[in-house]
Amino acid sequence: MNRKDVVAIILAGGQGSRLNPLTKDIAKPALPFGGEYRIIDFALSNCVNSGINTIGVLVQYKPFILNSYLKMARSWNIDRMSGGITILPPYTISNDMIWYKGTANAVYHNYEYLEHYNPRDVLILSGDHIYKMNYLSMLNYHKKKDADITIAVVPVPIKDASRFGILNADEKMRIDEFQEKPKYPKSNLASMGIYIYKWDVLKNYLSNQEKDTDFGKHIIPRMIEDNRSVYAYRFDGYWKDIGVIDSYWEAHMDLLKEENKDLLYDKEWPIYSANSIVKPQHIVKKAVIKNSMIGSGANIQGTIINSVIFKNVKIGPDTVVKNSVILPDVEISNNTVIEKAIIGSKSRVSNNVRIGLSQIKKKDKGITVVGDNCDILEGSIVTNGRVIDNVENYYFNDQVYYA
Repeated sequence: MNRKDVVAIILAGGQGSRLNPLTKDIAKPALPFGGEYRIIDFALSNCVNSGINTIGVLVQYKPFILNSYLKMARSWNIDRMSGGITILPPYTISNDMIWYKGTANAVYHNYEYLEHYNPRDVLILSGDHIYKMNYLSMLNYHKKKDADITIAVVPVPIKDASRFGILNADEKMRIDEFQEKPKYPKSNLASMGIYIYKWDVLKNYLSNQEKDTDFGKHIIPRMIEDNRSVYAYRFDGYWKDIGVIDSYWEAHMDLLKEENKDLLYDKEWPIYSANSIVKPQHIVKKAVIKNSMIGSGANIQGTIINSVIFKNVKIGPDTVVKNSVILPDVEISNNTVIEKAIIGSKSRVSNNVRIGLSQIKKKDKGITVVGDNCDILEGSIVTNGRVIDNVENYYFNDQVYYA
């Protein structure tokens, strides 16, 4: 037995159906983010920067890209003889395939992994959040309170509170009520999906997997009922849950704000990536770039305004991209306008195309999304708020795409 003070578990198995079509062929934590990164880089980098080097990553949905990415563990300097990153997929028992039925059930089925290290505490993280956090500060707080579980929390807009686990706490931050995604939330103090459990306590609550398959729905409320020591740890930094298309787009727009510049550019708390080295950017003399991020290998000949452009993107002359997110390896041809849109990886946009907000002047119907590997034909119009996945299903003679 290799005793550890703390072991981290990253829950990275979610399907991410509310992010379709971007997650049709990829696990949500492996989704590209911020020009050079993937979403899971933030949880992994926080572990590294906090000195936590034993990390189990629970994968399930569309795991190939995520698994391949995680195998490059040296990118985070955690390829250790003892510890490091361990990929924990579902497995078979006799003739039955074990699929994870919830967050607690996923940890339960990896009980042997945790028992191998027999940690004092288990740090449980979601793999689909954008933030920087020193987990050791939270761990010290957890020990000072002698908590059975500590939950990281942030205030959220009350209109969004029903998307989260919502809790009430007393003046000492002891939690007396927890509701998972309540229809009518009683407060705006939301769980970040970051938990520190005493392992000796948690394993007792994992024993009843007929009823207790999820932390938010079952185990945390049960611990409160049992008068366990359940505390909230208030986080005051930037945090975004990438659960829906809107939050994915908003998180990219947030990167372009001055107050968030340290999210990616803090030398004291770097965000690591396993992306391979690519060729330099090529930005022609006539190109115009304002308040934007441009990934490695991009070829920019048009105008980019308040947008995030990923690696190896090509944007042709007389093309304008505004308030948008262009994922890796996209080719956008000449005289095209894209506004308030997300364009999926390896898609091709031909000449004289109009995509997004600027196409309907009367009302903003939301973010326009073009999925991966789509071909948008010359002269086409994709009206704002539309979601394009398989282009053949949406093409009409007037070359207007509708979802």
